[in-house]
Amino acid sequence: MVKTRIFQKSKKQKPEEIPTISIKERLAQKRKITKSRKEFTGLLTTSLVSGLFIGLLVFLVIGIKAAIPAVLGIVIISLSYKYPRQAMLAFIIYLPFGGTVIYYLGNSPVLQLAKDAFYIPALIGIWQSCRKLKQPFIIPRSIQISLIFLLICSLLTLIFINGGQQFNPPSVGLGQKVPKEIPIGLGILGFKVFLGYIPLITCTYYLIRNKRDFLFMSRLQVILILICCGLGFIQYLLLLTGVCQGTRNLTGDALFRATLEARCYFGGSLVYSPQENTIRLPGTFVAPWQWAWFLVSGTFFSFATGFSDPSIIWRIISLGSLSAIFINAVICGQRIALILVPICFLVLLIFTGQIANFKKFIPVGVGLSLILGFAIVANPVLVEERINSLFGRLDASPPQEFIMQQFEENWKSVDTIIGSGLGRATNSARSMGPTKLVETYYPKVLYEVGIVGVLAFLAFVTSLTIAAYKTYRSIKDPNLRIYAGSLFIFILFISYNTFYYPLDVDPVAVYYWVCAGLLFKLPVIDKQEKEEVQKKLPETIEAV
Repeated sequence: MVKTRIFQKSKKQKPEEIPTISIKERLAQKRKITKSRKEFTGLLTTSLVSGLFIGLLVFLVIGIKAAIPAVLGIVIISLSYKYPRQAMLAFIIYLPFGGTVIYYLGNSPVLQLAKDAFYIPALIGIWQSCRKLKQPFIIPRSIQISLIFLLICSLLTLIFINGGQQFNPPSVGLGQKVPKEIPIGLGILGFKVFLGYIPLITCTYYLIRNKRDFLFMSRLQVILILICCGLGFIQYLLLLTGVCQGTRNLTGDALFRATLEARCYFGGSLVYSPQENTIRLPGTFVAPWQWAWFLVSGTFFSFATGFSDPSIIWRIISLGSLSAIFINAVICGQRIALILVPICFLVLLIFTGQIANFKKFIPVGVGLSLILGFAIVANPVLVEERINSLFGRLDASPPQEFIMQQFEENWKSVDTIIGSGLGRATNSARSMGPTKLVETYYPKVLYEVGIVGVLAFLAFVTSLTIAAYKTYRSIKDPNLRIYAGSLFIFILFISYNTFYYPLDVDPVAVYYWVCAGLLFKLPVIDKQEKEEVQKKLPETIEAV
């Protein structure tokens, strides 16, 4: 009996010792908090006063629609520079809702760059912090050479092609009007779109400090996907029930064109002509194809969290976000989403090995099948229409033929081996001058920076993809490895995808580099977890 009691006592673990904080330490913490509050209050007051003053001037000159963004911009830029970590989180949260916000604030061309009010000051703050702490800014080092080469090629195009067009414009014929453009401005905006978000790798890397930050980031993405998909579904219901008319009352070609006049509460331009079986919904983004690529990229985030999160509650929530993505891929009318979302899901299942992990795959597979099965049974005609539209489009215009046509056309029309000028085929730079519509990515890069720039960019994304694969292979923790595998597949897919131009526009233009930063941080988190386990091991042995 005595032996049994001794054995029971030995099995009880010792309670964790809570470190006592001295009075001096408590006072120091209070002083630190008080100082931080004063700094925040002072900065907010100063930026708000400055913003209101400038906003008043803008209001008198231009009007209220320009004054409000001016005030908000000054406050956001000031706070983002001071608090770069919080600014990066705000940047990621704002991204999927930006297409809705800008139309409520007046649809000014300046508002198209609103998200950069978070990003650029935060980037400057992180760069200064890296210099101060002597930390590397280019991460990983293996991409350094290819990145420098790409930067040199792009700057050559900016200086000699855009600069030449600015200071030595081509002559025009008799009676022809000189085009109103600013080639240097066009080039700067094109450069920003082409390479401006690469530092997000570094920003994301330093944003994530430990596993807690990583889980917060991954769960935040799932919540954002759920909210956006919910708004996308509401948008479809509003159009279906006639609350929003869409383009159904228009005639001729207008029935098939996305227009801002048909906007339905969220997002921007849309097409809704059910009598012609034509639906293109923008969700919360500016244009329908941006929404489609948000659904595609969201598949990777939801899958990764659904199969790797340590909490069963978050795995169930991720299942809900995956279901919402599948449903929106059907109702949005974008063929690219309808075909890529299920394909990406299957590829992730096979690559990460989860298709053989019955413990995780069966609950997710059964739950997803039930939700999608119910949706299909409830709307069989809608699903059949979308599938018929998809295969009809593939038969009428095979993607491979379209891509080859774009390559051939731009190979013939590009001016020099270093391109026709940065921004010349960038839609978001059209405020600085006329731009050419090129609907595939690498032909667009070919037209802007020439064959030299294309080879430089391919070298860069190849070095990035190789580094991503090596990072994925180095991770030993099974849950982190699933997430790393999902991020690697996303990076691999976007690096060499030339159909359409997702790397040129939101959200993929941001998510691609964010995913790279997340992936390169995972080995550090994996190491931290191992060290914590090793620290706890002696305590566990002692307790036993």
